[in-house]
Amino acid sequence: MEQQGLSIFDLIIKGGIIMLPIVILSILSIYFIIERAVYIYNAFKLESNFINNLKDLLGKGDIKAAKAYCQRLNTPISRVIEKGVNRIGKPIKDIESAMESAAGLETDKLEKNMGFLGLTAGIAPMLGFIGTIAGIIKIFYDIAQSNNISIDVIAGGLYVKMITSGAGLIVGVLAYTGYHILNTRIDRFSHKMQSTAIDFIDVLES
Repeated sequence: MEQQGLSIFDLIIKGGIIMLPIVILSILSIYFIIERAVYIYNAFKLESNFINNLKDLLGKGDIKAAKAYCQRLNTPISRVIEKGVNRIGKPIKDIESAMESAAGLETDKLEKNMGFLGLTAGIAPMLGFIGTIAGIIKIFYDIAQSNNISIDVIAGGLYVKMITSGAGLIVGVLAYTGYHILNTRIDRFSHKMQSTAIDFIDVLES
């Protein structure tokens, strides 16, 4: 007789109650990875001639227009530079300090929910192992109660419980990969933000 295959839904059901938090973690991880990726992608958007346009406005002495220009773009980098524009006339150190504080706030926004992905990368595999260990304990308890140690009883129960380990590892790898890829993108953006701030300072000192 042909053996009937198992669907993903069947595997989830057979994995037991421990599969519930693993499934929830997987859904949240996928959501946060996509949400953060889109947010970071949009953060990188900035007019290629941003500094040159700002230089032209400041060269005309039109600080109000320079501020309005930054507000119109409304990107993390333009918001950081706006803080510098607001303090034009003050010492360069004060301008740099204001932009550093603004850059820190923008970086915090980029890193929102990143902690969840890092936590999931560690917790999901452990949840999977807990489910497997709990299943093994139950298998041996059932053997002790029934005095039946046939390989069918052991293997049949064990493969079902190892589903949680596999699911936990998959979710953990997903969260771990997403966490590090997004962190790399955030680091690249921080460098771009820092580079733009240095270019702005150069404009003020020229």
